[in-house]
Amino acid sequence: MENFTNEIIDTKQLPKFEEVQLTALHPKYWYEIIINTTVVFLVLGIILGVVWYKSDEFATSAIYFIIAYFVILIFSFLLKRIGFNKKGYAFRNHDVIYRSGIIATNTMVIPYNRVQHVALHEGFISRYFGLAKVEIFTAGGSSSDIEISGIEKEEAENIKQLLMGKIQKQL
Repeated sequence: MENFTNEIIDTKQLPKFEEVQLTALHPKYWYEIIINTTVVFLVLGIILGVVWYKSDEFATSAIYFIIAYFVILIFSFLLKRIGFNKKGYAFRNHDVIYRSGIIATNTMVIPYNRVQHVALHEGFISRYFGLAKVEIFTAGGSSSDIEISGIEKEEAENIKQLLMGKIQKQL
């Protein structure tokens, strides 16, 4: 019979995911973000403009409405740019790392042995720029655990093949 041991692990000697060099999202993804945000703000601006035009306060509040709309628009683009710059990913021998967040940084580390399913998606605008999104699913959830958007399509396909190979080895 084996002797049971339960040694203490020196947590200072564990590898640090913070030191991993993450890959930034493809620069063309920023253009996709600009287009998507612009479309949303155009539609929102048209709807609000029509509602506001039909109201009794049209003439007196026009300048305030326009200023507020553009301040929110600029603030939105600023936040999206900061978020774009903070996102990154890395694939290591045993896990995948994804970092995101604007105010608080969220770093997810998922070991390959937890990956259940991988999906690759291309939206209309993503396809135009040659980009794709990789979604990584683990057990116990109906939505993906990690969504990495803004990856060149060829690289996204390679990532999907890598992860599918890791899943097959587990079976």
